[in-house]
Amino acid sequence: MSKKIGIIGAGAWGTALGKVLAEKGYFVEVWDYMEHVVEDINRRHVNGRYLVGVPLPESLRASSEMERVADGKEFVLFATPSLHLKAAAERVSRSPGIVKGRSTVGVLTKGFVPSDAGPVLPTQALELALPESYRGSLVYVSGPSHAEEVSRGKVTGLISASLNGKNSIRLREALGGSNLMVFSSFDVIGVQTCAAVKNVVAIAFGMLDALMELSDGFGDNTESLLLAAGLNEIQAIGQALGSTHPETFTSIAGVGDLDVTCRSRYGRNRKFGKEIVLDRILDRFRDLDDLIERIDSIGYLPEGAVAARHVQALSEKHGLRLTICGCVYRILNREIEPFDAIGRLLRNLPMEGMEGGTRESPGWLRRRSGA
Repeated sequence: MSKKIGIIGAGAWGTALGKVLAEKGYFVEVWDYMEHVVEDINRRHVNGRYLVGVPLPESLRASSEMERVADGKEFVLFATPSLHLKAAAERVSRSPGIVKGRSTVGVLTKGFVPSDAGPVLPTQALELALPESYRGSLVYVSGPSHAEEVSRGKVTGLISASLNGKNSIRLREALGGSNLMVFSSFDVIGVQTCAAVKNVVAIAFGMLDALMELSDGFGDNTESLLLAAGLNEIQAIGQALGSTHPETFTSIAGVGDLDVTCRSRYGRNRKFGKEIVLDRILDRFRDLDDLIERIDSIGYLPEGAVAARHVQALSEKHGLRLTICGCVYRILNREIEPFDAIGRLLRNLPMEGMEGGTRESPGWLRRRSGA
């Protein structure tokens, strides 16, 4: 019997994965709140809003009824932006199949979700909303996987992370194919942290892109410096939140996803960072709260802007020094000017950004920085 899969969110990533799964012969249904997106998928077999130029199989179906998409499916995958994940989970929790715990639930969302206790990771947010039977059994899927390339069959690697090894393997086998390689992991916290924080680093990378156009003082060497320092900060946050496997950060979930997000021409966060410097896109917003409230006005969703606020809260809570993420937060919050701030940041990274967010710098680092 063909597997039945429901995907909550027909954005680029949800649609791309739906296409791959439908082409494997599964019954796949995706949800979107916009009727014209649903009609595009069902009648014209394209997603002209989120995945331009990619023909979709006729077997891929769409609906604007979320509970229907979730009900009766062997797998239910959440692919909504982090801003909308909590609301989607609360609606799906009423679906009969979910109430009875019959579906394996996977999460594709990258970012943090606000809660009464502060920012939480996507699986933690879902565990608060879904029936208790799903605690410890959710599967988080991540990796260097731009939707445009996945939809066109480019070879891609993913991580399927869960505390429930059986569920991790089940979803891994459902997703995997000749061009989609999926690997299991138990480090659910580490993999989610990598997926969320790399978007903040990518905004800084985009600002570096702009500086490279305006100044000859930065180049490939600077990019590698920023990438390495950014990875240190991601690992520092992951360790503070409870990551269990150091190798997560050197895997495709960590350095792999960070690299593709920062360097790829498809990266929305990199594009946003570049526009901050070249187009002064932040001038239309009062501060970061105003930016997040009106983020749709940008025309695309830079998840790193939302994550930056949560990373700042977590760094304060855990006493971390995060030079890059802190600078991005202050720029987005209109506290400092982007051009001068990012230039100073990049020139100071060897002394201030490479300690990886530790509470206290090594002795030689303190001496060099004049501390």
